Amino acid sequence: MAESKKRVPMNHVIGFILSLVMTLVAAWAAIQSDLPVTWVIIGIMILALLQAGVQLFMFMHVTEASSGNGHVPWNMMFHGFALAGILVAGSLFVMSFGHDHGDHGDMGEMEQHEEQHSEDHSGH
Repeated sequence: MAESKKRVPMNHVIGFILSLVMTLVAAWAAIQSDLPVTWVIIGIMILALLQAGVQLFMFMHVTEASSGNGHVPWNMMFHGFALAGILVAGSLFVMSFGHDHGDHGDMGEMEQHEEQHSEDHSGH
């Protein structure tokens, strides 16, 4: 009978603990810290980059020897980062400028009509 040695994948455990700690620090900074908003955002972005590095090196086996002598598929990583950047930039753009066209005339008329309509029926 062949002996099967079960061992704990320490890289995965360490990566998981690091990810949890960074997530909890980011949540604490956003919820309970007295830091200025600018520093909270900068801190969360730094923690996000560090966590992405932990994910790449500890879970996605970027530098694993069985991947072709440590060969990293830089082409695919570049396209992944480019796509993520486009999605984030596009989302921020739409959330910032997508629904505000500066023309509130129709909304003002609708609110005035509702106010007049409620005043007409309040006397009954």
